[in-house]
Amino acid sequence: MSKVSGKLTVYFSEPFWVGVFEIIEDGRLSAAKVTFGKEPKDHEVYEFILKHYYSLQFSPYVETVVKETIRNPKRMQRDVIKQLRNKGIGTKSQRALKLQQEQNKQEHKTKSREQKLAEAKRIFELKQQKKKEKHRGR
Repeated sequence: MSKVSGKLTVYFSEPFWVGVFEIIEDGRLSAAKVTFGKEPKDHEVYEFILKHYYSLQFSPYVETVVKETIRNPKRMQRDVIKQLRNKGIGTKSQRALKLQQEQNKQEHKTKSREQKLAEAKRIFELKQQKKKEKHRGR
């Protein structure tokens, strides 16, 4: 049975508020980035999660080390307060998002290359057809 944990970090990155969704599943981390615009209120974030969570594009998984320990509730509360003060995202999340960006870039490159080749082939066929029409058996 696999254990899945998720985390949402919302922070201010000039000039917008950004949210980073992190999912850790079987020792692998995946992340998705969302730009909110103006500062989102708690209920707005909750609504966003309910409506748009399943349409988020998560990055490919990156291996990570997951420590499992039973924690004191007071310690957990202190950690939550510390995380609320912490501004920014973890480097592993950044790596996962960067990997997703590189993948999208490669997909775009291959798609545009195919379009370019198809257009060149179409123009070549038009030129050949024009040549044949001009020639008319002479």
